[in-house]
Amino acid sequence: MTKARSMKIAIITGGQLHEREVSLRSANRVATQLRRFGHELKSLELDRNLIDSLRDFEPDVVWPIIHGREGEDGSLQDLLELSGLSYVGSGPKGCRISLSKPVAKSVVEKNGLPTPQSVALPQILFRQVGADTLLKEVSRRLGYPLMVKPSRGGSAMGITYVEDEGGLRTAMVNAFAYDDEVLIERFIKGREISVSIVEEQGTARALPPVEIRTDVGRYDFDARYLTGRTEFFAPAPLAADLDKSVRALALECHRVLELEDFSRIDLIVDADGNPWFIDANVVPGMTDTSLWPLAAEADKGFGKLIQTVTLHAASRGQRS
Repeated sequence: MTKARSMKIAIITGGQLHEREVSLRSANRVATQLRRFGHELKSLELDRNLIDSLRDFEPDVVWPIIHGREGEDGSLQDLLELSGLSYVGSGPKGCRISLSKPVAKSVVEKNGLPTPQSVALPQILFRQVGADTLLKEVSRRLGYPLMVKPSRGGSAMGITYVEDEGGLRTAMVNAFAYDDEVLIERFIKGREISVSIVEEQGTARALPPVEIRTDVGRYDFDARYLTGRTEFFAPAPLAADLDKSVRALALECHRVLELEDFSRIDLIVDADGNPWFIDANVVPGMTDTSLWPLAAEADKGFGKLIQTVTLHAASRGQRS
């Protein structure tokens, strides 16, 4: 096998919102792996000096590793395309579709793929119609238990499990602290399965699924980033037919959401063995407790797949 050439790679990290520290940890881990392949790395903040710094460095490819709205709403990707830079990850359209959980669920559902019933409500509607009216309608239509989530964001921030109307009120306040629109989703009890996707030579491939088991049965923010709260099984102990079905669903979600290079698709498998789409991640976490790296280690290895994704993006070149 011919040794890949050394490249200049710029990593954009940090950001100013809730997931800054996670982004910094993810970027540091990716940079460590890429240096082992002989690449020259430069980490840059998303600030007013970014474009000048990129022009001075002249990278072969850019890795945007900013979690949450700043890095996943498509605007940073638009900026990179305007600047004529190659970059790793999904393009602006895929980012915009997937960052909004209600939009992503609508696209998945429109394509005949299973996702739990839900409703998205903006904060302004609560002021216009009244919280009592809206919450009663939610209770009547969806029942309990429920999951309440900010419509945009990641790392499980602002997500609450709800069993009654009192809990729903509190959960709405919590979610509105992170976004002005909230997704209220019917809770599906089952096994939490994450399927990571990587594209190699233009073909998407599902990595071994990872199962997440937590001490409370839900993968919240603390369970994601505090050690000891969660057990991970990589690969997940799934029967052959179930393993095949969760990989197939994840690949279909990656396709219909128009994602590129790599992604992570989060699913729930119910008691009857049916997988349901929950969320798509266009900039998956890359920390020591993140799921994409666990799946990669169960496959060809984290470092090798980071190199694969980088080379794939660099070889594709500019997108517009």
